[in-house]
Amino acid sequence: MKRRRIVVLGATGSIGESALKVARDIPERMEVVGLAAKTNARKLAAQANLVRPEAVCLVDESRIAELREALEYEPVIFAGETGLEEIACLTSADMVLVAVVGTGGLRPALAAIEAGKDLAVASKEILVMAGEAVMEAAARKGARVLPVDSEHNAIFQCLDGRDSNTLRRLIITASGGPFRETPNEQFASITPEEALKHPTWNMGPKVTIDSATLFNKGLEMIEAHWLFGVEMARVEVIIHPQSIVHSMVEFADGSVLAQLSHSDMCFPIQYAVTWPDRVPNSLPPLDFAKLRQLDFAAPRLDDFPALNLARRAGETGGTLPAVMNAANEVAVSAFLDRRIAFPRIWQLVEEVMNRHASVAKPTLDAILDADRRARVEAGKFVDS
Repeated sequence: MKRRRIVVLGATGSIGESALKVARDIPERMEVVGLAAKTNARKLAAQANLVRPEAVCLVDESRIAELREALEYEPVIFAGETGLEEIACLTSADMVLVAVVGTGGLRPALAAIEAGKDLAVASKEILVMAGEAVMEAAARKGARVLPVDSEHNAIFQCLDGRDSNTLRRLIITASGGPFRETPNEQFASITPEEALKHPTWNMGPKVTIDSATLFNKGLEMIEAHWLFGVEMARVEVIIHPQSIVHSMVEFADGSVLAQLSHSDMCFPIQYAVTWPDRVPNSLPPLDFAKLRQLDFAAPRLDDFPALNLARRAGETGGTLPAVMNAANEVAVSAFLDRRIAFPRIWQLVEEVMNRHASVAKPTLDAILDADRRARVEAGKFVDS
């Protein structure tokens, strides 16, 4: 059994912390050789002192001295956005786990693929913005792109190497977030504190707000489209409040396979690292006798417009998904800063999308330019 040597981008976030738990749980199968973070020098140093990777990276160059002072040994230290690409290409690594929130993981992800590394993708934005470019680069270099998102990891397990032609549809489950039963007339009074109380998952603030708006599921629809080569029309979302069934695949014969586990990101991270093997661990098993019910319901599309906006972006393709993603990031940040109301998140994203003329088959520069322009446009709407 092969021991994976991993670089973790986004080490100080919730996915990064879960990845380090997995590494401690299965040290015979996973070794962390690189850790990268954006700004949290102290936490990165504490993680590095515990794990002792050969290299670390801090994107915020102004805090490198703080990082160096807190380290108890002398790893190679990379800095800045360039450093993020450099550590993603670390010679000793054979896999890079991309868990960077937002668009910052795109360039290092592509750099890792070009260096021949397999990619474990937790950052939805990478495939939403540049799914075509990422998958084409991976095919050209013979690199694997393995999903870490619990939903896509579930689909990956259910497909188990089967061709996409054998399936009828992919069914992505959604908890529905904290407002799945809230009347829409109450949306305007929702506070950031209320939106950050997710009923089943422990995630970072941006992803938690995306769960409340259902933009996370919209992003996941586009991600599934690229990961599994399935057109958007065959990707659906179903509300499942218990978050036990992580996604399902319906095949051409009407049979449905589902993947079930507790709501713990350690499960999909481990499978991405150890695939195609199944490795024992210390994670708790499901006790079916205690599962009183598993509920499913259609999403409230009129009340939560994110799903239709994402379907439109995914079907249009080109630069529109990047624009949708960028506008959403700006809107979420503005909501958390109490500058806009909760329903304004969807409205702002739609307004920015409506003003964009999508570019087909975009280059990486065109994608990043569309992202930049969308952020400027969204910022104007926030301030208006």
